[in-house]
Amino acid sequence: MYSRILVPLDGSATGALGLKQAIALGQALKAKLRFAYVVNDYYTVMPYLEGAYAGDMLARVREEGRRILHEANETARAAGLGHEAVLLEDSHTEIGARLIKDAAEWGAELIVMGTHGRRGLGRAVLGSEAEYVVRHSPVPVLLVRGS
Repeated sequence: MYSRILVPLDGSATGALGLKQAIALGQALKAKLRFAYVVNDYYTVMPYLEGAYAGDMLARVREEGRRILHEANETARAAGLGHEAVLLEDSHTEIGARLIKDAAEWGAELIVMGTHGRRGLGRAVLGSEAEYVVRHSPVPVLLVRGS
């Protein structure tokens, strides 16, 4: 059915639920998983924010992404799954669009990701990467909602 599953991660509790579901699917389908963390420096283009150097912030985001991907790799390894991880960087593309691009380039057959399930003003203000992915993905998307 699905042999290549893209799993976007962001370090959130709902992202962890998406990872858990992807692991279960990967085991059932004997699928390969690709974990993706997007470093988007769109919001750090200003050299200084509240006295913090944006370059330092970006380095911390990269390090956090590496940590999250390492943990996902360890989880997949313990589950006996084939997997890989990628830290995607993009300063000109929104996170959802970068995920769609990676899914197409890698040949993903399914995307599994957590969603915060925000509605109304919260979704309008914060946006929704999951919603973007669902609307633009060329492959099926499984959204895993937090409780």
